[in-house]
Amino acid sequence: MKDQKGFSLIELLIVVVIIGIIAAIAIPNLLAARRSANEGSAVSAMRTLHGAQMTYASTYGNANYAATLAALGTPALIDATLATGTKSGYVYVVGATPFAATTPATFFASTIPSATSGVTATGTRRFGVSTDGVLKADTTLTQFANEAAVIAATALAN
Repeated sequence: MKDQKGFSLIELLIVVVIIGIIAAIAIPNLLAARRSANEGSAVSAMRTLHGAQMTYASTYGNANYAATLAALGTPALIDATLATGTKSGYVYVVGATPFAATTPATFFASTIPSATSGVTATGTRRFGVSTDGVLKADTTLTQFANEAAVIAATALAN
């Protein structure tokens, strides 16, 4: 009988197969956790944008809201990454309507995932917030067009 040292080829293949099975189970869960974290970050950013818009209107905007993310980033009401329009796998936009003699100023903010399908998907829902501060969400993956579209969407249940 030979004095063998080490593992046989069959033993090594069995270990590789076991590692492959574990990876096949773990990777989808890891990707789902990443998407969930991106969505949580998007919700937090929408709350930040609402607060920043309120601060902007009362201190910098002369009762009007910021029409761009850059306008909120310049006085450091939002962080520099969010001011670029992309953060944690989501793309952000804001819009504002200035006040008039008979109507108050309004704004909306919207965000959608930057990648919407496949293993690189960064999220599965879009989020929006308007002047009233109620967060909205649905599975339509296009930006909200205006404040009325945000108001018409379903409120985020959390």
